[in-house]
Amino acid sequence: MTCQKPFFRILLLLAVSCVPAGAENLPGDLRFRRQASQRMIFDEDQALPLAVLDPAKVVGLDVMHPVKSSGGGSAMCRDGRLWMKGPAASDVSVWLSGFNPFATYRVELASCSGGSAGLEFVHDDGSTLRVELVCGADRVDGLRWSLRKGDATLIEGAAKDFRSRSLEEPVTLIVQMAAVGFNAYLKQGGIIELAGRADVVAHLDLRRKDVFRNLSTWIHASGRDASEISISRAAAGISPGMGLADIRSITDEEGTPLLDEGRLWFTATTRGGALPHPSQGVFSLNPGLFDLRFEGMIAFDRGDGLLRNELASHLFLDRASGEWRGWTTAFSAFGDPARKEKKEILAVRSKHDPRRGFSVMSATPAGLVGDYEDPQGVFDSASGKWRMLLCQNVDGYKAAVFESGRWDGGFRRIAGPVEPDSTGTTLQRVGGTRYAFFGSADRSFHVCSFPDLKPLGKLDLDLPPWSADGPSRVWPCLVPLPEGYPAPYLLLTFDRANFPGMPMPNWTYGAIHFYHGHFTDR
Repeated sequence: MTCQKPFFRILLLLAVSCVPAGAENLPGDLRFRRQASQRMIFDEDQALPLAVLDPAKVVGLDVMHPVKSSGGGSAMCRDGRLWMKGPAASDVSVWLSGFNPFATYRVELASCSGGSAGLEFVHDDGSTLRVELVCGADRVDGLRWSLRKGDATLIEGAAKDFRSRSLEEPVTLIVQMAAVGFNAYLKQGGIIELAGRADVVAHLDLRRKDVFRNLSTWIHASGRDASEISISRAAAGISPGMGLADIRSITDEEGTPLLDEGRLWFTATTRGGALPHPSQGVFSLNPGLFDLRFEGMIAFDRGDGLLRNELASHLFLDRASGEWRGWTTAFSAFGDPARKEKKEILAVRSKHDPRRGFSVMSATPAGLVGDYEDPQGVFDSASGKWRMLLCQNVDGYKAAVFESGRWDGGFRRIAGPVEPDSTGTTLQRVGGTRYAFFGSADRSFHVCSFPDLKPLGKLDLDLPPWSADGPSRVWPCLVPLPEGYPAPYLLLTFDRANFPGMPMPNWTYGAIHFYHGHFTDR
């Protein structure tokens, strides 16, 4: 079945196109050689813009970026900088943007004579979340944060063991919103360091539509004595964050990876800390290169007033309806302990192409409530059934196959669970035959038959994405390629190296590792 609408100019990879006639090709016969590795750490060239304040391009500050102040404070743009100052005890705030609970905000501090400077997120009800640098004479001496409502202080904290730094080079404050809280980083001289983090969901649930729609973002400066602070740039954007994980191909309904505009498309988790904090990212690459590109972020709407950061998703284009569909894992259940929600698998859908920009997909329960994760499903035309491979916690996470007559519910287990520890359950064809793959704590990528999950061996990698004594539970994203590319198969995976300084619990992960796969006898 082919969709004739120009909107869906999608080329489907033919898994059999790289199979010589009469040859029997098994996944264990593939030899994967690593070609490249990359970790994105708030890469500015990958950020998707939401707002910017570039002082050199501001004409009419009070119109473009309204100012509010007290104690005689003032703001102006001069010589390519935003200058904020006051004669004595004063506060100055300059409007930057609206608010997105999954966005990353940056302020580049160029100079200061004292006081504090940073970001504040202001709700119409008077709640103010402030994250700011403590300034000395042309130096940064600390980082602190607070959540206040009226005269009440709900949360306050400060960076521990803070290393003071001179402003010989500008210091950028990076505030990564992570759904139920934030991470704060400092960047200077190209080096990014975690300085602090806090969850605020007990007092202000940033995921709530009636909350984030009534929040605005401001650049803030204050001082007890006469002080002057200059900002060279401020911006808000959707960012790939400081670690990636959970890489999976976006496919058609039969599980064939999509090659659109000469690029393969994937979902991958943009990490933020522990389980309540990651978000669902979308990436692409040219399969003849390694030009990994951050394309978008997806939030999920269950109709309960929240935008949720579910993850470990599989998206597919349903060619018959033209609708984007899939499944995701409801890790947002861990977001607010007071809600006592259950983890489950959700069916997701959208008429809008969710691969680019910031998108929202509707989500409904798929009937798999409990400790399930990492779903990937396909429509099996031979049986007329939908079959899903996922991890089910049965004395540890184990791969299992579920089946249903419809894509969005009614699944029952038909195979598994397997014996080995499992993660990143993945379906893909090799030599025209569909197999089940999964990573494991035993430092290997397992291969099983599908749908009965009989063990068939392991994938062969020259440089696996784990050390001899480090964690190894990562995903194998295998993709068959048509003729004309450097290899008939590629493999994307990641490592589990957590971002330095992130307090426990954390699952920040990971660099992306890119492999070419060839059959060993060719």
